Amino acid sequence: MGRVDGKVVLISGGARGMGAEEVGLFGREGANVVFGDILDDLGRQVEEEQRAAGHDCTYTHLDVTSESDWQAIVALAEARYGRLDALVNNAGISISVVGDTSEADWDRVMDVNSKGVFLGTKTAIPAMRRAGGGSIVNISSIAGMTGAWSRSHPYNASKGAVRLFTKATAIQYAAEGIRANSVHPGPIITPMSSATYDDPEVAAQRLALIPLGRRAHPIEVAYGVLYLASDEASFVTGAELVIDGGCIAQ
Repeated sequence: MGRVDGKVVLISGGARGMGAEEVGLFGREGANVVFGDILDDLGRQVEEEQRAAGHDCTYTHLDVTSESDWQAIVALAEARYGRLDALVNNAGISISVVGDTSEADWDRVMDVNSKGVFLGTKTAIPAMRRAGGGSIVNISSIAGMTGAWSRSHPYNASKGAVRLFTKATAIQYAAEGIRANSVHPGPIITPMSSATYDDPEVAAQRLALIPLGRRAHPIEVAYGVLYLASDEASFVTGAELVIDGGCIAQ
C-alpha cells in the first residue's frame, strides 16, 4: 500500500530535476499525478515514462505566472480524477547577483517563484474545499531563511516570500482542513544548480560549507515533500521542513 494511495496530486515544474523526481515518487506511492511545466517535450517524456511504469500520470502545459493556466490544470485534475488533494508548488528559477540584475530579471524571478505560488494556491483552494481538505507544499529554500546561501538577491527575496506566504495560508485555511507547509532545501544536484558546481574550485569551496560534505540527491528532498502531502503529516501545518545537510545549523 502506498503512502498517498488514491490521492490526486498536482505538481508544478515537474518536467525535470526535483519536480520530475516528485512526480515519480508520488506515482510509486499510489497517487494520481497531474503535473505541468513550460518544458513540454521533457514533460511529455516524463509522462510517458511514468505511464510505462504503471503510474496514473497526466502532463499539461503550465506557466505558473498565468492564472488561466492554473485554472486549466486544476480543472483537468478534477475532470480526470474527480478531486484535488494536494498541491506541490515546485517551479522556480534563479538568476545573477543584484548588481547584475535588471528590473526585468527581478520581476521574472518574483513572478515565477512567488506569484506562481500565490496563483497555484489561490486556484487550488476551491478544489480542495470541494474535496473536504487538502495539503499545500511550497518549495522554498534555505536561501529564504538566510542571506548566506545564494548569490541571487531576487532568489532570496522570492523564497523568503514563499516562506511567509505559506504560514499565512496555513493560518487562514486551517479551519477548512487545508494544510500548508514549506520545504527548504539546501544545495541539490539539479539542472538549475549544477552550473554553479562546474568550476572545481568553486565546488570545493561550497561543499566545504555543507556539514554532510555533499549536495542532496533530488529524491532526498522529494521524500520530505511526500511526507507533508500525506496523511502522516495530518497535524503539521505552517511548518518549515529544512533538508540541507546541516547548512543553516552552523
